[in-house]
Amino acid sequence: MMTTIRHLTYDLLRRHGVTTIFGNPGSNELLFLEDFPSDFRYILALHEGAAIGMADGYAQATGHTGFVNLHSAAGTGNAMGGFANAWNAHTPLVVTAGQQVRAMMGIEPLLTNIDATTLPKPLVKWSCEPARAEDVPLAISRALHLSALPAPGPVYLSIPYDDWDKPAEPESLRLLKRAVSAAGALDAGALAALAARLDRSANPVIVLGPDVDAARANAHAVRLAERLKAPVWVAPSAPRCPFPTTHPNFRGLLTASMADISRQLEGHDLVLVAGAPVFRYHQYEPGPLLPPGAELIQITCDADEAARAPMGDAVVGDVGRILAALADKIGEAARPAPQPRETPAPSAPGSVPLAAERVLDLMDELAPSDAIYVNESTSTIEAMWERMRWEHPGSYYFGAAGGLGFAMPAAVGVQLAEPDRQVIALIGDGSANYSVTALWTAAQHSVPVVFVILRNGTYGALRWFARALKAEHVPALDVPDIDFVAIATGYGVEAVRVDTDEAFASAFARALKAGKPSLIEVATAWPAT
Repeated sequence: MMTTIRHLTYDLLRRHGVTTIFGNPGSNELLFLEDFPSDFRYILALHEGAAIGMADGYAQATGHTGFVNLHSAAGTGNAMGGFANAWNAHTPLVVTAGQQVRAMMGIEPLLTNIDATTLPKPLVKWSCEPARAEDVPLAISRALHLSALPAPGPVYLSIPYDDWDKPAEPESLRLLKRAVSAAGALDAGALAALAARLDRSANPVIVLGPDVDAARANAHAVRLAERLKAPVWVAPSAPRCPFPTTHPNFRGLLTASMADISRQLEGHDLVLVAGAPVFRYHQYEPGPLLPPGAELIQITCDADEAARAPMGDAVVGDVGRILAALADKIGEAARPAPQPRETPAPSAPGSVPLAAERVLDLMDELAPSDAIYVNESTSTIEAMWERMRWEHPGSYYFGAAGGLGFAMPAAVGVQLAEPDRQVIALIGDGSANYSVTALWTAAQHSVPVVFVILRNGTYGALRWFARALKAEHVPALDVPDIDFVAIATGYGVEAVRVDTDEAFASAFARALKAGKPSLIEVATAWPAT
């Protein structure tokens, strides 16, 4: 039976379980969206950066490919920060952008995506503009498979808008029956050798990264840590939480500098890194890459991460399957189990404005135990890892590239993917301005995220760096006089401003029960305690 490129594309998306599309359409995208299927839903964002952020959160939370529809070159440019986050988080995304009609592309009329395939590089696994309309279904199929294969990531397609109504070649229907899978287990010999190295270790330590949580391999990591009796750190700048923060083996988040990591891992003879790069440093503090006498083994789904690591051995494969097999294979260590870490004392009540740590303590006390936190309060990251009780997989998300604008839209995407868990977005007042339009989408679709804006009137993380770099006399580090309650109200979100313990606790409890999006602007002190 004859079908069009558009109809076959929607059939391919159905075949892969992709029936939610995030986007902000322009004229080049209208023919793709014509006669939008009733079994699909379109989540409209008011800015392309918010669209890709929502798709990123949705894809990470579901574990399946997200689909984004952008507008030509300008829309792709608006979304580039989102590409960086998705690339670094190993988020599977298919990102399409409308191109001008083929008949006019040569003279570069308005809305031509010039040299389209180079625009999103190097932040995509693959970038393509099909040579013929008939090649679009194959490109869509390839993109869906490639985005999900290890290491997952975004792919990009530029599609001329007059392609959609053209007939598909009959042989293209074979694409609907394809299945592509990856196998990543170790063979028996390699597994035995790796387990033997762990068994021989006198004092091993485990460093876990976001791909453990993405693979829902948290329970395997727990079993491995308990059998090895090894302390567990989370890799620096991790955008997800791969290990329960309440477990006695948990030690915290590694600091993102060479010298600090070496100091934090001192005394260990074997460092096992799973699901993370080795390592994602940030501030430059030179030092030894590993403490004296230590060796390192990395388990990763990303061949590039393995190849670029400056030390140690690496195994490329399915992180979850390898951890599960190791937990079954190793013997139980005879050494004592690690003692639980010292946790910070509860922050004292009664201060006005509130300490950020007090807000964290109140949220941790009042929120459901399986709540999901999406964080973009960059000056309170360390305090979150120290104080919050994250016991379930998929409990924490953070922008993997380190730029701003991820958390507000990502929280909407995560909540769409996880309707039975409460999503709480913790946002700094500097960060909120990058993607505040996500509030409108939350309101329009009744997505019940609780947005908590910590308003201290400054870029707190920048001020910390200014001190570290001895560059404190720079302009533009403050962001005073922003009324987030008025902004949220204008977008249709119920909002309130608080500055005391009692007012925050009351507003937060109401928001958790509201069943619709809410925003709480809370005045907090700077510097954080």
